[in-house]
Amino acid sequence: MNIHYLSPLFSPRSVAVIGASNRIDSVGGVVFKNMLESGYQGKLYAVNPNHPEIQGQHAYAGIEQIEGTVDLAVIITRAATVPNIIEMCGKHGVRFALVLSAGFSETGPQGAALERAIVENARRYGMRLIGPNCLGILCPETGLNATFSKGRAKAGGLALISQSGAFCTAIMDWARPNDVGFSSIISLGAAAGMDFGEILDYLAIDPHTQSILLYIEGIQHARSFISALRAAARVKPIFIVKAGRHEAGTKAVFSHTGALVGADDVFDAALQRAGVVRVDTIVQLFSAAKALSTHICPRGNRLAIVTNGGGPGVMATDRAVELGVTIATLSENTLTQLNAVLPATWSHSNPLDIIGDATAERYRHAVTYCMQDEGVDGVLVILTPQAMTQPLEVAQAVIEIAGKFDKPLIACWMGEEQVAESRQLFNQAKISTFRTPEPAVEVFSFISTYYQNQKLLMQTPCPISQRSIPDKEGARLLIESVLADHRKVLNEMESKAILTAFHIPIAKSMVARTPHEALLIAEELGLPVAMKINSPDISHKSDSGGIRLNLGNAQAVRSAYHDIIQSVQKKNPNARIDGIVVEPMVIKSNGRELMIGVITDPVFGPVITFGAGGVLVEAMGDRAVALPPLNNFLAKNMIRRTRISKLLSAFRNMPPINMEELESILLHVSEMVCELPWIKEMDINPLIVDESGACAVDARMVVDYLPPSVDRYAHMAIHPYPTHLITYWQLPDGTDLMIRPICSEDAQIEQEFVRGLSDESKYSRFMDALKELSQNTLLHFTQIDYHREMALIAVLKQDNQEKELGVCRYVASADGYSCEFALVVADEWQRRGIGNKLMNCLFDAARAKEIKTMEGEVLATNQFMLELVRKLGFKVSTSEEDAAVKHIVKQL
Repeated sequence: MNIHYLSPLFSPRSVAVIGASNRIDSVGGVVFKNMLESGYQGKLYAVNPNHPEIQGQHAYAGIEQIEGTVDLAVIITRAATVPNIIEMCGKHGVRFALVLSAGFSETGPQGAALERAIVENARRYGMRLIGPNCLGILCPETGLNATFSKGRAKAGGLALISQSGAFCTAIMDWARPNDVGFSSIISLGAAAGMDFGEILDYLAIDPHTQSILLYIEGIQHARSFISALRAAARVKPIFIVKAGRHEAGTKAVFSHTGALVGADDVFDAALQRAGVVRVDTIVQLFSAAKALSTHICPRGNRLAIVTNGGGPGVMATDRAVELGVTIATLSENTLTQLNAVLPATWSHSNPLDIIGDATAERYRHAVTYCMQDEGVDGVLVILTPQAMTQPLEVAQAVIEIAGKFDKPLIACWMGEEQVAESRQLFNQAKISTFRTPEPAVEVFSFISTYYQNQKLLMQTPCPISQRSIPDKEGARLLIESVLADHRKVLNEMESKAILTAFHIPIAKSMVARTPHEALLIAEELGLPVAMKINSPDISHKSDSGGIRLNLGNAQAVRSAYHDIIQSVQKKNPNARIDGIVVEPMVIKSNGRELMIGVITDPVFGPVITFGAGGVLVEAMGDRAVALPPLNNFLAKNMIRRTRISKLLSAFRNMPPINMEELESILLHVSEMVCELPWIKEMDINPLIVDESGACAVDARMVVDYLPPSVDRYAHMAIHPYPTHLITYWQLPDGTDLMIRPICSEDAQIEQEFVRGLSDESKYSRFMDALKELSQNTLLHFTQIDYHREMALIAVLKQDNQEKELGVCRYVASADGYSCEFALVVADEWQRRGIGNKLMNCLFDAARAKEIKTMEGEVLATNQFMLELVRKLGFKVSTSEEDAAVKHIVKQL
């Protein structure tokens, strides 16, 4: 399992070009010519039934005439012939097919049927497919150029995956004169076979790839995409350009690829959770990748600007403010140091204008002191070529300083002729350099965004069991009863009942169907009251005249009942009316009206929204969105990104709101959308929050039937904590244990568990003489993606503390059908059945993910483990690579 199953696609030992041509201006001619001239060292076959020879090479009439195996078939024939060619390739044992041909789903129903046929034929023979309608694959390191691009690419550390072949050719044309090299370029085309997810898995472990670039038009498989993106982003920087920001672009994308395109801010939220950076242009794409491919360590968004001209410093500051980059405040110590070495006329603040006659030595002092300042996360150095300027000497000084720090340092040498040599020096030193301040600031913003998104990537929700347990079953029964009644819109009472099941505080409500009932309810609840229309057809009650507030006496209540009915019937004559909702008037003198909602994105599923509430919610357009599941860090981040957040702290005479209560409600909403996949829309508006707490005054929900699925979280783009895998078990001696999925909060007990293992147990588990887990390994073991991996721990609770007794885990292969597992039990708890129980729970979790095969490696000297796995049904054989290791396999 050490060799990725996609390796033969990127490093094939043999390639057959089906549709190779002697016409150099044809697609088949260009592809075969590229393969001949790219330095490919494997076996290359031309397949064309009409010519015995193609470009001086022997040609075969069909794939079946080639002796020996073919790793990769590149197909460039008419669309109608491709299904049969795939069939023949499958019979011949071809492992991968690259379909460059067009004329499939993009042409209509007939083409879509052909596309389905090639996918079905490939699946029948276990063949992996890229395309159709793609540019191809190019890997300079292996000499593979199976594309019809006339440009070439130099070898380097960037990998590009693109849904647009034209984007690939444009980047290749731009990259070569700019000295940018690639480990691979992959054009997905229609992505009928392989999508982003599988290729990202390969690139994450590819030693030639340092950074990954993606051009995206739409996503077909959100869960696998996000899961693979998060896994790859933990080890390599990823940058994305996405088309379709606006409605017109979205329509064009859909007609081009047929892929779904969701809301743009939702896509941004998904990328933030994946730890990647989105950029707008090709230049930004490479500039950001280049900046993060060096030794720098991104820290934050506080930027210091050093310049020898005031104007460029102002330009840089303006752009920084527009991008949300903070202009760093220099410490008193830094200012003292600068005052000692700079002329009295320097700006004495950030931006640091060190005056037009600045020497290399003056730049050296200014940049060094800024880099040393703890309140500075990066430095932009600007130089304008003035009469006294020494561009080359200053560049040399800046390069020397950059090597001493791991903070981002970006250069902007303005002009052309006088600074050309300096730019060459910066490029050789791998320091980002620009001609104008604005793009330099943009690159710093991407670096700081990368830092922020990496922090979001590391956030994993804690188990629901650690908070108040919701009444999921009661909520489910209520939703099913609504659907059984052939309704999809819950009324206010039903919506609030769901909120109550998930411990969200509500304003108690009752429905009156006569003025007399309204009066009785008002007296029972206590005056003053609010009254609202109860109708499944009216979403915005105030627009229809369906709300009366602060009714303080019996006469006002009776009158309001009649007024509401008449007003609604006049404005919405066809609306169904089921009485009037009566509830206590929520009066919070310091209250702020907020809105928490749920929408269903066509790509990423449920999305939580937060912002200003009340009647002006649409007009204000103040919303932050986040993909569930949330934790406290993510909830805080979501609140902070809204304009209304500025009013939630102490404001004028109002005290700050109870922020802990607001965060708690967001977490409960997150639980709700995770556990209730029927919910398609929800609005809590207004949610009134003050210093003492919160109250959901009004609520509305829309539900729908579920498509069949074995995955209880199939509706989620990010897999939540799997509470259903928590089990309780008792040892024969009466000791009670809990077996549950691991989570990020388990880092300490996981570290203590490994420390407590004997040297023999550590070596048997890790095949290494480690003492304890490194911080990165600890994060890797506890912050897991439950979609592609699982770790179950057996814990004993003592004095309100948990102690880890054993852990087992599997990591699924990228093919999704097999996994690799590991198991270790604390020495003093071995031979008590814990390993057996853990493994059986792991089998069940893997089967639920439709994994068919579980594999592992055990030292031949580890007789206890070999005895256990044989009892569990594993087949044991000696590893082909190392006789001291046993390879074990179990069919699930």
